[in-house]
Amino acid sequence: MVYRICKSFEIESGHMLSKHPGACRFPHGHSRRVEVVVSSETLDANEMVCDFSALKAAIRAVADRFDHAMAMNSTDPLLPQLAAVRERVVVFEGHDPTTEVLAKHVFDGIREAIAAGRVFRDERGRELRLPTALRLERVRVSETSSSWAEYSMT
Repeated sequence: MVYRICKSFEIESGHMLSKHPGACRFPHGHSRRVEVVVSSETLDANEMVCDFSALKAAIRAVADRFDHAMAMNSTDPLLPQLAAVRERVVVFEGHDPTTEVLAKHVFDGIREAIAAGRVFRDERGRELRLPTALRLERVRVSETSSSWAEYSMT
């Protein structure tokens, strides 16, 4: 038997798709919903797959940098013009920051945090850790209310 939980939250983010032939190559934004699904064959000492607060902290550690930021390809010719606001520009080396690429980026960041046994802190300063036996099943990132991209290892 497998236990499964999901944590979701929303971010406001912009991107430019320099390889796109249409209007998506220009700056535009989305209200994105990020959903992370993890599972375990057993429950922990608290009868949980993991503490939702730990999962939230892990997601935030990866995805917060996209909130109110512009994601761009490192080869985009407009990138140098945004040097003045560089702290709110997320650059993907040689890749357009499509929703598919964002989903994989979040997936890889959370997978690494699980494997490393990384410690996070919640709003109250409590130490939180995702169990290393946790299985990251998928990350889904919406672009609009009717479209999303998902990354998983299956």
